[in-house]
Amino acid sequence: MSLLDTARIEAVLGRLPSVEADLGDPEVLKDAPRYRAALRDHAFLKKLEAAYAAYSKAVGDIAGNESLLEDPDFRDEAAAEIERLKAELAELEHRVLGALLPPDPLEARNAVLEIRAGTGGEEAALFAGDLFRMYSRWAETKGWKVSVMSASETSLDGFKEVVCTVAGEGAYGRLRFESGGHRVQRVPVTEAQGRIHTSAATVVVFPEADEEDELEIPEKDIRIDLFCAGGAGGQHVNKTESAVRMTHLPTGLVAVCQDERSQIRNREKCLATLKARILDFRRREEEAKLGADRLTLRGSGDRSERIRTYNFPQNRMTDHRIDLTLYSLDRIIEGELDPLLDALAANDLDERIAKALK
Repeated sequence: MSLLDTARIEAVLGRLPSVEADLGDPEVLKDAPRYRAALRDHAFLKKLEAAYAAYSKAVGDIAGNESLLEDPDFRDEAAAEIERLKAELAELEHRVLGALLPPDPLEARNAVLEIRAGTGGEEAALFAGDLFRMYSRWAETKGWKVSVMSASETSLDGFKEVVCTVAGEGAYGRLRFESGGHRVQRVPVTEAQGRIHTSAATVVVFPEADEEDELEIPEKDIRIDLFCAGGAGGQHVNKTESAVRMTHLPTGLVAVCQDERSQIRNREKCLATLKARILDFRRREEEAKLGADRLTLRGSGDRSERIRTYNFPQNRMTDHRIDLTLYSLDRIIEGELDPLLDALAANDLDERIAKALK
């Protein structure tokens, strides 16, 4: 029995002409928030339209082949085709159910990515550096830009902490499952006896704020500190107070930017990051009040939860949330993240569909 409510689907798709009219309306084009909302609605409806058309075609083809079962000349061929189509029907139905889920406007945004070394000393910092390079290489394959906002490096090319933005259409949507504790098991370069050590790093991902949020922060709520940036850049970096730290006093949230030589540009980027932190903080507070569970948070991320283990001696990566183990850690750490991210997205979609059907 089909789980699809065809009357509801057709009613939803009935909005498509109106949305397409809005996209051509000069008044809507002049109103940026309305235009972005119309674009999202159009993408949602076109995705649903395509999924429902494929499902409807399969249902029609099954009916057509069933009418041939009484004809001895076509019976065997029709029966085989019906079997094939019915095998595909469940997946096509699943796609329609997924397309019916309301879109999350945050998924299309840029991502802010924070990586901090955890337990394990210098090895944890080296692992944090490996994670940063892994995400950076993956982003490069998408043609996305990674910009470091602030970094605290160690002598062995590791990071105590690194904060960056990943700019690209859908960056947050793809990275939103990465928040949590990442554990590594390997022989560190600092280990003389060849013993395997276990270290950890924490990853936090949240969507970058934009003008649609209309978030205004009173000046009295922000403390701004200026300091000399560290890292490459010569005398200007070391002698000019171009780096900016902003503290949101009501929440205690902090953002730092030292990526630019210009203090003005650092202020702009720092404020954008602080706004993103505040929005993420508020969203997690709202979800907690609603009693949302981990599966429905979809990326707000429990910072203390261990989500993944990277075992280098066995070339194994295990994601503990979905019980996924891949024996391709050498490729994953070099940026081949799509098989992992695809599996996490598929699991999230299954959970959301199951919840919607209850």
